[in-house]
Amino acid sequence: MSVRINPLLSGLVAVLFVTGAFILNNVLQGTKSAITDWVLPGDKSGEFKRQQSRFRDFISKEANAEFPAEKDRYHLFVSYACPWAHRVLIVRKLKGLEDIIPFTSVHWHMESKGWRFATSDEQVPGENVTPNPLNPNFTHLRDIYFSVNKDYEGRFTVPTLWDKKKQTIVNNESSEILRMFYTEFDDLLPDKYKNVVLFPEELQDKIEETNEWTYNDINNGVYKSGFATTQEAYERSVVQLFKSLDRAEADLANSSGPYYFGDKITEADIRLYTTIVRFDPVYVQHFKCNIRDIRSGYPNLHKWLRNLYWNVPAFGETTQFEHIKKHYTKSHKQINQFAITPVGPVPDILKPDEEVAAAQH
Repeated sequence: MSVRINPLLSGLVAVLFVTGAFILNNVLQGTKSAITDWVLPGDKSGEFKRQQSRFRDFISKEANAEFPAEKDRYHLFVSYACPWAHRVLIVRKLKGLEDIIPFTSVHWHMESKGWRFATSDEQVPGENVTPNPLNPNFTHLRDIYFSVNKDYEGRFTVPTLWDKKKQTIVNNESSEILRMFYTEFDDLLPDKYKNVVLFPEELQDKIEETNEWTYNDINNGVYKSGFATTQEAYERSVVQLFKSLDRAEADLANSSGPYYFGDKITEADIRLYTTIVRFDPVYVQHFKCNIRDIRSGYPNLHKWLRNLYWNVPAFGETTQFEHIKKHYTKSHKQINQFAITPVGPVPDILKPDEEVAAAQH
């Protein structure tokens, strides 16, 4: 016995099947995180969760080290826009490592493939914003990661410290690269730089204690505020951010010198600076961190910031505001769909003797 199927019903079934498959595929795709998705689609917490760095080897001056401290063996890949990479550039300059560890900066624009290298015909401000000098065929930072592990699934982050001899990534965790730069190349440096001590033994406990809340509440706090996808996650983060800014303001008011712990620059200054210098130009508007700004709301932080920027070349000369402003506002499509870069504040940073009208006394 044959059964005759109504052609209209058959067509409807086919349409429903295709539609259902399309919806299911979209749902499944929604569980995957793209580089430009800072909060996983479908994450009801709305919270930004920073990924842990994957490469954690260490350069050492010890004999028979796997990664020995040698001149021009290592290459540093950074972004002027990224605060984590910026602090490594600052230490590289403070410690006089320019001739020992060369660097290349990526372009400020990050898209679906992550950080890219500038092309030879692009005129981008900043030192060493060029194609990859070690392999011109590598157009993106991700190419370096895949050359080490073709199945790599993490983020392609800066800073990335590359070993030219072993053709591998040594480390991509900025806090650890800082510590390497502090001491491990000292045998190759003149006394002028060898005697630059950024993590002094007598202050290590205080610095580590300060690092804990500075990192969680301020360095990462601006990101947790800006990338939040729920009102509750945003408010929780931004309130804590400003509580900790208040704490930093009080610490600087009580400092015996122009720096965080007195009359010498330490790691505490370096780690805090890269967030504070970006605060008014970017974080106030782009990340909705607008309870107060630095220039009119935090007189001690503002004075400390301007002193570092204008009077210590390692800070001012490694700060590239065009990279900073364009990267955030033109790369973060999840929170700035049309990639409009605000004109202000003007200027990006005030001079040491300047104040906004609201802060003048």
